[in-house]
Amino acid sequence: MFNIYTLPLILIGCVLQDHAYPADELMPLTCRGRVRGLEPSRGDVDDPLFLGMLWRVLKDVRLDNDVVVSVFETNIRVLGGLLGGHSMAVMLKDAGHYMQWYQDELLHMAKDLGLRLLPAFNTSSGLPYPRVNLKHGVRGPESRTGTETDTCTACAGTIILEFAALSRFTGDPVFEVHARRALNFLWEKRQRNSNLVGTTINIHSGEWVRRDSGVGAGIDSYYEYLLKAYILLGDDLFLQRFNIHYASIMKYISQPPLLLDVHIHKPLLPARTWMDSLLAFFPGLQVLKGDIRPAIETHEMLYQVTKKHNFLPEAFTTDFRVHWAQHPLRPEFAESTYFLYKATKDPYYLEVGRTVLDNLNRFARVPCGFAAMKDVRTGSHEDRMDSFFLAEMFKYLFLLFAEEDDLPFNVEDYIFTTEAHLLPLSLSTTPRAPSPPANSTSEEELDDSNFDWTCPNTRLLFPDPAFPRNLRDPIRSAVDKSCPRPAIHREPGMGRPPLRAQDFMANNPDHLELLRRMGVSLIHLKDGRVQLVQHATQAVSAVAAEDGMRFMQEMMELSSQQQKEQLPPRAVQIISHPFFGRVVLTAGPAQFGIDLSKSITGVSPYSGCAELSNAAFVQGRIALLQRGQCMFAEKARHIMKAGAIGGIVIDDNEGSSSDTAPLFQMAGDGRNTDDVTLPLLFLFYKEGNILLEALKEYREVEVLLSDKARDRGEIHWTEQEVSIALFPLSIILCVVEQLSNSSGA
Repeated sequence: MFNIYTLPLILIGCVLQDHAYPADELMPLTCRGRVRGLEPSRGDVDDPLFLGMLWRVLKDVRLDNDVVVSVFETNIRVLGGLLGGHSMAVMLKDAGHYMQWYQDELLHMAKDLGLRLLPAFNTSSGLPYPRVNLKHGVRGPESRTGTETDTCTACAGTIILEFAALSRFTGDPVFEVHARRALNFLWEKRQRNSNLVGTTINIHSGEWVRRDSGVGAGIDSYYEYLLKAYILLGDDLFLQRFNIHYASIMKYISQPPLLLDVHIHKPLLPARTWMDSLLAFFPGLQVLKGDIRPAIETHEMLYQVTKKHNFLPEAFTTDFRVHWAQHPLRPEFAESTYFLYKATKDPYYLEVGRTVLDNLNRFARVPCGFAAMKDVRTGSHEDRMDSFFLAEMFKYLFLLFAEEDDLPFNVEDYIFTTEAHLLPLSLSTTPRAPSPPANSTSEEELDDSNFDWTCPNTRLLFPDPAFPRNLRDPIRSAVDKSCPRPAIHREPGMGRPPLRAQDFMANNPDHLELLRRMGVSLIHLKDGRVQLVQHATQAVSAVAAEDGMRFMQEMMELSSQQQKEQLPPRAVQIISHPFFGRVVLTAGPAQFGIDLSKSITGVSPYSGCAELSNAAFVQGRIALLQRGQCMFAEKARHIMKAGAIGGIVIDDNEGSSSDTAPLFQMAGDGRNTDDVTLPLLFLFYKEGNILLEALKEYREVEVLLSDKARDRGEIHWTEQEVSIALFPLSIILCVVEQLSNSSGA
């Protein structure tokens, strides 16, 4: 009954029980549960957390909680999970082998939850409020919600499967009625010329707040649920509407293999030049539609981007570069891979699945599960493992490789919800709720021609086995091509001021006096940077004011050049027991010292427990430094003089994190820094604390400083490689006693 792809799911289940239960979610880096309210908020992501884990659900879970949740997330994750669990329980019970004790307990809980979500639909439009209080609804101050005016199209349009299933399981039509009403309103508000919908809508007026349209974030599952509602419920109206939308998507948004957002009122104008990873579900939806060719093309583009970066970046540009570097272990690409394999039986998609699985094990696996990627460029991790990873990723990978006898049921008898919960197609024969009257939908707009080739036979479409490969090869070549970087153009200077921008040092008293004479003031910002402001009237003379203006122009030009030459983030990888390279922290680079992107082996320390007593003790080790008191380059020179092989600077701003702050790049001190020949990396407070906690618990810790995380199979050391160095816990503060008190880092 099990194949090798079942094992990770079983192991993760054990880890959840041991380390997370009864918390809402597992934090895989710190091996503890994420409890809502005790961890920093992640916005809407946290809204369904009160019931993200169905473990021991019948015994422990209560829904009468004074908690505000996302209607969308709670519906697809929690209500969908309860209904899917009920479907599986009934199937097993009817087969006569398992769960003979089951008496619809999950269904009763699902109805309780559905009733608690219903107050959100109390709007004039029928579109739900984005959030609801499970105990107090949306009215009154105790609900702490009900004041929102906007929701995303997917948030309002991804209700019908779960609510209709709940109505048909229980015989109570109220849920399906509300879900249909919301879908009818969205259909009425589509842009009539383009037949596209926007991304965000006002739930009271129906006005589009964001008029960009695509198939990714904010809209994705609205289209998915129109087609799947037809499949599950057998109502032709849903298919008719989907086909009209689909024709417009293929006319305006699809530019094979790309899918680019457009404006709903001017659909020939692109709305942006990048794509988000949520659109990776769309090839799978095209398979359900029966449009295999563009599904193959878009999927191949996504696969090549995946191979280029190990994972799909959260967003990437039309030339396939990283736009947003995060990857929260999203399952949409695995989902489309599964559906393409089911449709074509092409073994190529088994190879794709193997790549996905291998990358998860090589780059995302950590001691307590699988950690989201904070930055696919460096391989650094984030301390989160969303419930959709377990609900969808493992499920689709298992089914991709499963044989028929691996499953106790026929998966073809079920439809997958957007969270990969299974609902039985037999619901289409269950008496349905009466449809609410459509406001002004003219059914004559919907013609039967849209039904053509809805579910074609792929073997008739593509009799040549080489045809899919012929579609993929050009796309592979396009992604593999590297795009040239634009040359940096620099305008010639207008003269030479008495102080050049490139020579300026913020801790040099003479330079500060020159700035004062030129009417330039220096402001120290809280994050350690400095800001220059010029007031010509405060200069000592007109000539000095002109010099100040030239200096500021030079400084802006220098700053602009540095931004254009922005270095990518670096990685601090913990490689000793029990981490073995699985924990990777995002680190800011320095504009001086060793370029880790050109280093073959990185710099690795070995652990020890001796107490730091003087600077000489740093020799042969990586030094932990605390930010402050002097310039970064000065710290580097001091620890290099003491014989250190590298340095890590930890931010002293409590609470700072690479989750919320932009990448921090340590600048030089205005002098030539060619003399600095060791690597220096910067960790924000949160990431630094993870490293310190590892030191406290394991005392001896090895780390690797590099441009990106290494494959664990590559982490090995020989005598010809860099010397192993001690990294004792006692090196928590600045290791150099001679640090100056001047401003800077």
